[in-house]
Amino acid sequence: MRILWLSPWLRTLTRVQVDALRAAGHTALVVTTDQHYEKVTARPDERVLDPAIKDPRTLPALARVTAEARRFAPDVVVSELMHDPRWLPMTRLAPLVQVVHDDRPHGADEERPWYRDAVLDHQTRAAAAVVAPSAHVAAVLSARFGRRVDVVPLTSDVPESDLPPVPVPAAERRDVVLLGRMSPYKNVDVALRAWAAHTASPSYAGDRLLLLGDGPLDRMALPEHVEWRRERFTYADVLPVLARAKASLAHYRLATQSGVQVLSMQLGIPTVVSDSGGLPEFAPPDLPPLGIDDVEGLTAVLGKLADPVTAAGLGASAREHYGRHFSADLAASAWTEVFTRMGRR
Repeated sequence: MRILWLSPWLRTLTRVQVDALRAAGHTALVVTTDQHYEKVTARPDERVLDPAIKDPRTLPALARVTAEARRFAPDVVVSELMHDPRWLPMTRLAPLVQVVHDDRPHGADEERPWYRDAVLDHQTRAAAAVVAPSAHVAAVLSARFGRRVDVVPLTSDVPESDLPPVPVPAAERRDVVLLGRMSPYKNVDVALRAWAAHTASPSYAGDRLLLLGDGPLDRMALPEHVEWRRERFTYADVLPVLARAKASLAHYRLATQSGVQVLSMQLGIPTVVSDSGGLPEFAPPDLPPLGIDDVEGLTAVLGKLADPVTAAGLGASAREHYGRHFSADLAASAWTEVFTRMGRR
């Protein structure tokens, strides 16, 4: 298949998926922007556009890329979080696969202008196929739009070749990490209450709770042994810290799925999740999800994972689970099934 992939936001994830598809024999041209927080250099298969809709100086580059996409003659177009109406002509160059990651905004800071939702909903209704990364989102979309929605597993947006040495041995494990954009849906208040109870318990082993990321969350009074590094990080900064953690918290109040969850499992880190949205689908069976307000349960899990040998063992299980269910190769196989069915139709 010749795949035209339109992904203005998820540039690093697109690279991982396109590379896996290329290894499976497909060809791809990616149209993207430089809006992802991980700043990277453009690759030969990428065309990077300026997202400024109201700036007429962006139109010549857009026209050139649209003409190149037409010459590329794709067999299929994948559109992922693309709500720029100027890009819509590229979605009509071949049967469209619309990718929808979330069934709703996580909070007020993620509310989109009405015209962006209108573009996304139009594509979801008109697409030849719709794909979601979790069965939870697929079920919501299927009910909302009255159509079939396929599930392609969410893989990590970090290639295996870019990982630090993993899994980290038990003797080198320390701290618990809560990573990402700090928004109210991240359930930080519950995490802090559980952490305070954990540090006052006999199981506490001297670790820190590290909050890594900026965001709209108001500054809070932090208990002892909590450090909030409130800034944007590159993967080069974050991966060594996350890889040696005893646990990663993705215990969110509202979630459809979590890139932090799959990245943590890929690194061999036990990932503590809530029972919200699609998170339970991704969780390994030996670390079951918790209720979103279950401070006592979260405290008990933190006590269990304070033991580095236990943390390392559950981390190895998490990495094995990632390999069996969420690797880039498995995602490429699922994409190929979608594309093949579209070709037959």
